[in-house]
Amino acid sequence: MKQLIQSVSTGELAVLDVPAPQVRSSGILVRTRASLVSAGTERTITGFAQASLLQKARSRPDLVRQTVAKAKRDGVLDTIDAVRNRLDQAMTLGYSAAGEVIAVGSDVSEFRVGDRVACAGGGHAVHAQILSVPRTLAVRIADSVTFEEAAFSTLGAIALHGIRLAAPQLGDVVGVIGLGLLGQLTIQMLRAAGCRVAGIDLQADRVALARTFGIDWAGTHADEFTSQLAALSGGHGADVVLITADAASDQPVELAGAAARSRGVIVAVGNVGTKLPRKVYFEKELDFRISRSYGPGRYDPEYEEKGRDYPYAYVRWTENRNLAAFAELVAAKQVKVTPLVSHRFDIDAGEKAYDLILGRTGEPFLGVVLGYEAEPDLARRISVTERAPFPASSTSLDRVRVGVLGAGLFANATLLPALAKTEGVDLAGISSSGGVTARTSAKKFGFAYCASSADELLTDPAINTVAILTRHDLHARQVLAALRAGKQVFVEKPLGLTYDELDEIDATLRMLPSPPMLMVGYNRRFAPFVVALRDALRDVSEPLLLTARVNAGFIPPEHWTHDPAQGGGRLRGEGCHFIDLLIHLAGDRVRRVTTRPLPDNGRYRQDNFQVTLEFENGSLGTLVYAANGSRSFGKEAFEVFGGGLAARLDDYRSLHIDRNGKTTKLSSHLRLDKGHRGEWEAIVNHLTKSAAAPIAIDELFHSTRVTLAAYDSLRSGEPVAVEER
Repeated sequence: MKQLIQSVSTGELAVLDVPAPQVRSSGILVRTRASLVSAGTERTITGFAQASLLQKARSRPDLVRQTVAKAKRDGVLDTIDAVRNRLDQAMTLGYSAAGEVIAVGSDVSEFRVGDRVACAGGGHAVHAQILSVPRTLAVRIADSVTFEEAAFSTLGAIALHGIRLAAPQLGDVVGVIGLGLLGQLTIQMLRAAGCRVAGIDLQADRVALARTFGIDWAGTHADEFTSQLAALSGGHGADVVLITADAASDQPVELAGAAARSRGVIVAVGNVGTKLPRKVYFEKELDFRISRSYGPGRYDPEYEEKGRDYPYAYVRWTENRNLAAFAELVAAKQVKVTPLVSHRFDIDAGEKAYDLILGRTGEPFLGVVLGYEAEPDLARRISVTERAPFPASSTSLDRVRVGVLGAGLFANATLLPALAKTEGVDLAGISSSGGVTARTSAKKFGFAYCASSADELLTDPAINTVAILTRHDLHARQVLAALRAGKQVFVEKPLGLTYDELDEIDATLRMLPSPPMLMVGYNRRFAPFVVALRDALRDVSEPLLLTARVNAGFIPPEHWTHDPAQGGGRLRGEGCHFIDLLIHLAGDRVRRVTTRPLPDNGRYRQDNFQVTLEFENGSLGTLVYAANGSRSFGKEAFEVFGGGLAARLDDYRSLHIDRNGKTTKLSSHLRLDKGHRGEWEAIVNHLTKSAAAPIAIDELFHSTRVTLAAYDSLRSGEPVAVEER
């Protein structure tokens, strides 16, 4: 299918062929008929992407500070790689569209194939021929509403939510600052609600357009705006002022303060400066509010991604209900959007729409709509290179031909660079649910094709090895599917989130006549300094004291990692890395685990904790995992004591081993090596040269069971014995 995409690094816009997305269980697939180009939001985003690196840095000094701190902590070369990886990502554009439903998820009952719908949401209602949209970000539209009209619904919901925040009453006097698309929609809805409205804009043509919609007064001069609002209100000033302008300056909030009555309400709907002039806001005791997009539910992954609606009786107007209300206003002819359309382009010429809104053509514009006349290609697999297809893989492996499931930031920053540099690896295919990130990664690293469905890779006879880099809740089921498809399997940690998942994987391996490789991404075992430390510990014959300190850093409570079902929490999702490394360094099995957390205090999600591992040989291991520290401090440190040896490993940049006064020091300051490439070199040697498995299968299962026992202890507050099954 065709989709409009922008490069973050170069700002280049292109309409590309990408795999068609899959329908999600809580969503729908929509064939797009029209989408709206936002002259405000999208112009800002596109302009940022097209800025030079220096201009980007000047506009985001916060990111510059983070980059400098990372360079000090992780080394210059790794920081450069991380920045390049961020900039190499493709950016999807668009957030307001309309079309016809062509597929419905298993958990969706309110839509049927053939329904005409309006769709919302960045990353969902994008400029593409096929959209994958969560159920809560789509509404049915009346037959009388054209797709072009319905494509304005998201912008209409934004305007409507701003009005709801202001809560004007019948007969109130309302000022609207900015008569672009948001302002034109706002004045029409205010008029429909029985308000008297005055508007201002610097462009005379927008003022003239507002007059055709019945506004009480519209002009271009601030003094006249203020005086007209005073006249409409009997000398008091506006009851409500809605700022729908897009301006970096503070002039709109200053004008709003001057125009409002004492104890009036001011709502910033557009992207404007918010430095309030204290004198006027204090003297009038004004109520200043900032509107957050298109209503309750926005930025809540439970609502937007999982489709979990808020109870009608408690949250009357959600973003979905605002979308529906605006569509009904259009159907009732109380809001007219066709006069707002200044330009129309087909998706194939989508780049021209951005030349327009970025001012390159010099033409005035208002509403810019993309159309979608051509029949979309529904293929979920797209060739990226011109190389001949790989032949079907034989049972005897001379090359590791990899298919990668997942193309997120982690994959692009760590695993894919390691794969691309490993001898003996062929990059066959890569998939991601939306398809766009897979296409970007395929092009960047040289995969033969990209896909939006894991099945495309699992059923490809040319692929003999599958690397699973998806979110944690998918790991176990994708491992099982890959094993049953006869593939060698690498899965990023964790192997599974529950004992039942582990048991099913174990049972499946035992049932297969020739079990393939199963490897979990415990890459730190293969870091050069860890290898050196493990070698130094081999002749220590007494129990060890081991400590791992992880300054993991804060992530917001709503992040998917914290979701018990999807991410499993940070102990199961990332803590497993360090539990495995402690087991590896101790060289023995764990018999009992105790986990103690700090109080969450409403800020954390059980991600400040201490895990104590009691080993069968008497060794003790401690993991201190902290989300409440400073990111400028080092992230990972390990200390080991035993048999006259003391060792300290700092962030894989330095290793200090002291044995009875004899000191060994190793360091690397330009680049960290956490073992990702060494891990894949071990996999290739195992599969093609019959070398030993990188990690024995019983160690993988034991490490995961220890992590699950630690999680059980976290929840119960009691020590938990590790049981093998």
